[in-house]
Amino acid sequence: MLSTFTVESALKAAIVQLQEGDNTSPSIDAAVLLCHALDKPRSFLLTWPEKHLTLDQESQFFALLNRRLTGEPVAYIVGEREFWSLPLKVSPSTLIPRPDTERLVEVALDKTYGKDGNILDLGTGTGAIALALASEMPNRQVIGIDLRPEAQQLATENATNLSIKNADFYQGSWFEPLVSEGSTIIGTKFALIVSNPPYIEKNDPHLEQGDVRFEPITALVAEEKGLADIKYIAKHAVNFLENDGWLAFEHGYDQGLAVREIMQALGYLDVITEKDYGGNDRVTLGRYLP
Repeated sequence: MLSTFTVESALKAAIVQLQEGDNTSPSIDAAVLLCHALDKPRSFLLTWPEKHLTLDQESQFFALLNRRLTGEPVAYIVGEREFWSLPLKVSPSTLIPRPDTERLVEVALDKTYGKDGNILDLGTGTGAIALALASEMPNRQVIGIDLRPEAQQLATENATNLSIKNADFYQGSWFEPLVSEGSTIIGTKFALIVSNPPYIEKNDPHLEQGDVRFEPITALVAEEKGLADIKYIAKHAVNFLENDGWLAFEHGYDQGLAVREIMQALGYLDVITEKDYGGNDRVTLGRYLP
């Protein structure tokens, strides 16, 4: 049976509810949820605005909408988020890939595109950074490591779904799979190491706002004013970098100076901080020569 809602009227009704809930992107969120309920591309909403939903589609759409109205991230509701033009499956066990993180990919490509050597992504989550780099440099081997088994499994699934053959994912704490006895990648060296580690202070008020309320806290928060994991990675990365290899971090908007000082104190050269699309410090990188 058909609903009284058309594509257009359902979309408008959802936008109104999301606006009343102080949603920051009501039109986009409503469209994504409706496309998911209809199992149709975005173009369908524009082409068939007068088409009536079925009762089942109406029920599913407004159930999805109610989840969004409670604050649940759209990416978790639909189970997918696009990153670097790659459709990635996501889950509450991983962070939601964000546009600002694409700056880390851009900076890494700028420094190492066209070169040789393995690439390591620490704290890989969905595999977003690793898979973006692997898709752009198919002749290089990319390894992603994450502490959570469910994240390692999800990243592997994303690689399979995208038919990316040069990315493999392992479970462990930071560099652990590279030194664990019996590991197939023990002793591997890298021309590039990238990481979007936890970098938020545990008392940061932003943890109680927006999508991050639903994301895994262990992937967000670090001790020592959010710098503990960055310090650890920078200190130990020197044991896994090839000569003249690059280490690049994503970090908080106010951490650029601190991360530069950490890396410079450890002997990294040409340490610079790049800004994100909003003009904030976001990526710091340097190269290492023993």
